[in-house]
Amino acid sequence: MRLRQSSKYLLAFVLTACGWRKTLDPTELSALYTQPLSAPDKPLRVFHIGHSLVNKDVPMMLEQLAGKGHDHRSQLGWGASLRSHWEPDVPVNGFDVENAHPRYQDARQAVDSGQFDVLVLTESVEIKDAIRYHKSPKYIRQWARAARTANPKSRVYLYETWHELNDPKGWLERVDEDLGLYWEGVLLAQGLAHGDTGGPVYVIPAGQVMARLVREIENRGGVDRLRSREDLFFLNEKGERDMIHLSALGNYLVAMTHYAVLYHRPPPAEPRDIRLVDGSQLPAISPELAQLMSQVVWSVVTSYPKTGVAQNRR
Repeated sequence: MRLRQSSKYLLAFVLTACGWRKTLDPTELSALYTQPLSAPDKPLRVFHIGHSLVNKDVPMMLEQLAGKGHDHRSQLGWGASLRSHWEPDVPVNGFDVENAHPRYQDARQAVDSGQFDVLVLTESVEIKDAIRYHKSPKYIRQWARAARTANPKSRVYLYETWHELNDPKGWLERVDEDLGLYWEGVLLAQGLAHGDTGGPVYVIPAGQVMARLVREIENRGGVDRLRSREDLFFLNEKGERDMIHLSALGNYLVAMTHYAVLYHRPPPAEPRDIRLVDGSQLPAISPELAQLMSQVVWSVVTSYPKTGVAQNRR
């Protein structure tokens, strides 16, 4: 027995010296999500913390999808890490520009107030760099603990994003691989390993939704004005494609995913009049494309238990 105990402590010392962190294995992590959340019975107050892949349009579109009573506030930056939003001495790049709007609220004050039903977090990308340089799991844990200390009923979500369209490994390949490898395997597995976050951090699987829709429309040869994956990404007036930031259509897809996860409802399957932050309207979407987008979102959300939404058992 003494030999076994000594070996156990020696192993712990070696792992710690090598940079090992407390973590959950995939089975332990999945066990946290066996019981789905109940669907909310009222409009939600949502606080978003992140960067330009959140932007100001996604929360505004979500508010319009949810309807009367839904409210949101945010704190954003340029490529901002969760660490930079938490630590007062770590600058949030682009802070003054990204938060010059009426829905800005100081993140720490907002979370500590306990006034929000939902906290949506996302980490900066490249996700491997965020983990390496910005201690992502630590700040997932910190934000979740703060939210539930202030409001034990608070629901905390991790918004899964994506990488550059021209990633050398392949855009779809990265989206497929990174969910289990980094978003779950590091951010959640290490961030929740201490058991002190007051419950799981659920996932808004936007990257997975985008990948599923891309495969569907590319297999069909396009649907309406969505012909390929590039059409989900922003195109400037010079005809130059942004490799990571979304078009209005892409942002709408992400907002639909947020809506389905937070409200436990399929997003609208018919075209909607949606206003962007700049006052313009979301370009028209055909009934066929609107229905496909809704079906893909709901299919992903109800086949991935970490959303907290009751799963389709068929």
